Amino acid sequence: MEEVPLEAQRSQAPAPEAEGSAETRITVGSPDAMQELGRRIAALLRPGDLVLLTGELGAGKTTLTRGLGEGLGVRGAVTSPTFVIARVHPSLTGGPALVHVDAYRLGGGLDEMEDLDLDVSLPESVVVVEWGDGKVEELSDDRLHVVIARAVGHEEVLDDVREVAVRGVGTRWTAGAGLDSLAGAFSE
Repeated sequence: MEEVPLEAQRSQAPAPEAEGSAETRITVGSPDAMQELGRRIAALLRPGDLVLLTGELGAGKTTLTRGLGEGLGVRGAVTSPTFVIARVHPSLTGGPALVHVDAYRLGGGLDEMEDLDLDVSLPESVVVVEWGDGKVEELSDDRLHVVIARAVGHEEVLDDVREVAVRGVGTRWTAGAGLDSLAGAFSE
């Protein structure tokens, strides 16, 4: 596999909007690098983890999730679940299944998400929700927020470059879950 350059910084202070959180910021230079970031994040995940992905259309949320699926060793091609709302990818390696949800077309909060039974799936799976901010946080006090933004330089948008903030919320992520090692892996 090709070496994918990534740059990272570890934020030492908790994010202002979430006490008890840890954050790592990463610059990703290509779709391949975004997928590699997903594989590296997958190494930190375990059954019961909730991951929220935020970013504009085309930011790379599904590309990151494809890398998560590869890292978790799940069955099936990870594609956007926009029209089916959710896809379940069982593990091929005995690990957790990947439940991939796209909440873009869902306007309500957790009430509207109840039909998906995410609370039932969560304990034995890794649940990834695109467009989940403000909709599924109640599922878990411990969650990983990944915010992807297009990078801007010299007053223009840099096509493939993304700024990614990976923020762990709750004791699961602030008590040595490895976000600091994630940053270390990317700063080589």
